[in-house]
Amino acid sequence: MIDRYTLPEMKRIWSEENKFRKWLDVEIYACEAMAKLGQVPGQALREIKKKANFNIKRIAEIEAITNHDIIAFTTNVGEYVGEAAKYIHLGLTSSDVLDTALAALMKEAGRHILTRLRRCREVLLEKAVEHRSTMMIGRTHGIHAEPITFGLKMLLWVDETDRNIRRMEQAVKTVSVGKISGAVGTYANIDPRVEAHVCKRLGLKPANVSTQVLQRDRHAEYLTTIAVIGSSLDKFATELRTMQRTDILEVEENFKKGQKGSSAMPHKRNPITGERISGLARLLRGNALAAMENVPLWNERDISHSSVERVIIPDSTITLDYMLAKFNDIITNLLVYPQNMMKNIERTHGLIFSQRVLLYLVDEKGLSRERAYELVQRNAMEAWRTGKSFLDLLLADNDITALAEKNEISRLFNYNYHLKNIDFIYKRFDL
Repeated sequence: MIDRYTLPEMKRIWSEENKFRKWLDVEIYACEAMAKLGQVPGQALREIKKKANFNIKRIAEIEAITNHDIIAFTTNVGEYVGEAAKYIHLGLTSSDVLDTALAALMKEAGRHILTRLRRCREVLLEKAVEHRSTMMIGRTHGIHAEPITFGLKMLLWVDETDRNIRRMEQAVKTVSVGKISGAVGTYANIDPRVEAHVCKRLGLKPANVSTQVLQRDRHAEYLTTIAVIGSSLDKFATELRTMQRTDILEVEENFKKGQKGSSAMPHKRNPITGERISGLARLLRGNALAAMENVPLWNERDISHSSVERVIIPDSTITLDYMLAKFNDIITNLLVYPQNMMKNIERTHGLIFSQRVLLYLVDEKGLSRERAYELVQRNAMEAWRTGKSFLDLLLADNDITALAEKNEISRLFNYNYHLKNIDFIYKRFDL
């Protein structure tokens, strides 16, 4: 998926150049450790560190013959190093290099995703503060319920993003593990101190135990975490798309000058970026499933996971990076229409106060809940059918007015009642 749509930092991380550079780092760091142990002559180490290099085109030429990527790589490095190349890859197996380097790349990509996530939190928090008191209707089952604020909706997403940050931090920690333990993980041909040195140099921890490979539950955790984050973005984008519907139009993706919404209908302003985010989230969830399929391998390893990972790990991190960047743009430039929010609140002619009236009749007037519900619901259903004012219907209901003065009932229709504890929620975020 590394193409012209990939954002620059992820393109760098998953480039062939960076991959082979990590492989070379593993090989050189192993030589450093073995030199300290007296297994590699000092002069040979100096030659290796001075001359070791690679040529991507040449590696591809060799691999076309060997059909083995690590052998092609070490052969090419040996062409640069010369005689001292015999000490490179001494006692290592291919997966020592592949898995340890991959862990370093996943850590690098994960840290970049965390930067995006923290920026996501910032832009959501800005909107949460800006619209702390911007009233809108809350909906359940897609139906008007009671008032909330748009800021509270954004604060909910801030909280979810906080959880996603913690999840990603843990996933990065889980995958930041290397192994230089040989063909079946027994260190038969490699000193464990080599592993410790290589991992320290790469900012990784040695695996407590491994086979020929690092265990793939680590990678599955990483990719399922990415899928969870993508699903959060899908949820956020779906909500904004719903709110942009013509018959609701409470928010809208920014529509740039010169942008076109439809080849046929010049009036169209579509939530295309949110739709793109929702679509890409499906890829992340599919990739997470493939990662879980990679966990069971035969015995000390087979190679069934390898071909899958070469696609799903770069693709998932690249995709999530793109989704986060686009979502951050949506929120930063989001058009918010408070007047439409208020218009929508008033569309049901006061029905949103039905629970307030119900509680008043029970708490203040002593009615049973069943009787109070009956009185309120019959007027609410009449308002639904006729479009008449709910308050007017209540004031004309003799059963209601026999219990309460008209001004008492009218006072119940107060929007501020629903917002009285918003500040309490915001204080949980030190706002």
